[in-house]
Amino acid sequence: MNLRGRNKVNPNFNMSSMTDIVFLLLIFFMLTSTLVTVSAIDVILPKASGKTENKTSVAVTITNNSSFYIDKTKVKATSLERELLRKVGSDKKKTVVIRGDQNVPYKNIMKVIDIANKNKLKMILAVKGK
Repeated sequence: MNLRGRNKVNPNFNMSSMTDIVFLLLIFFMLTSTLVTVSAIDVILPKASGKTENKTSVAVTITNNSSFYIDKTKVKATSLERELLRKVGSDKKKTVVIRGDQNVPYKNIMKVIDIANKNKLKMILAVKGK
């Protein structure tokens, strides 16, 4: 009399599922690492609902001690317009992204907005999502 069952459990572990998950995680982190902001100047943005994304943009950062930066280059307030126009160049399709710290005096942000309006540049105020 044969009392053994016909169902035998296979103790081998299949790694294909694990490699699929690791591969998907690798792709996810590679894609999200490319979306990190270009500007290295650390400012605390004010909160608002909305999202600002643009591939052809020039970032103007205003720190809480009223220092102006165009992308990563520090610029004096007196030469801000000249340097901004030099950075934008002849491509008027570029957008000026204004990244002002939440504690910056309003007149400093208005200075950049006035420059953009006077030269007919598109502009965006960068904010942190809620």
